[in-house]
Amino acid sequence: ELGDSQSHYQLSVMYHGGHGVEMDEKKGIHHLEEAAIGGDIVARVNLGVLEQGNGRFERAEKHFTIAANLGCEDAINKLRHLQLRGFMSYEDLDTVIHSHQAALDAMKSPQREAGEANLRRAARERGYDL
Repeated sequence: ELGDSQSHYQLSVMYHGGHGVEMDEKKGIHHLEEAAIGGDIVARVNLGVLEQGNGRFERAEKHFTIAANLGCEDAINKLRHLQLRGFMSYEDLDTVIHSHQAALDAMKSPQREAGEANLRRAARERGYDL
């Protein structure tokens, strides 16, 4: 569906790797950006990785910060890496960590916790380890 962030993300993967389509970096990045704008956290982190790889650390920090504020732990780890390399202040990292924790806390609910417990119990009953 037009505008679907997951569809844009899948298209970006296809264009970046030439899977089923002719490899096209520009189209891949376009669809990655559209997915990120649509709220796809993995796309947002991947944009940060691309920016970091191109030496645009401030832009990478912005992408990782957005993902972290949506609850993405991987983004926090990438921001820690930027901070350790001197591309981000400790104070800015601390602010993002607090926002990240607030996002995680906002996602908690008794219903979600009960659902996760039921999923873990059902998985154990079927021999899976979650």
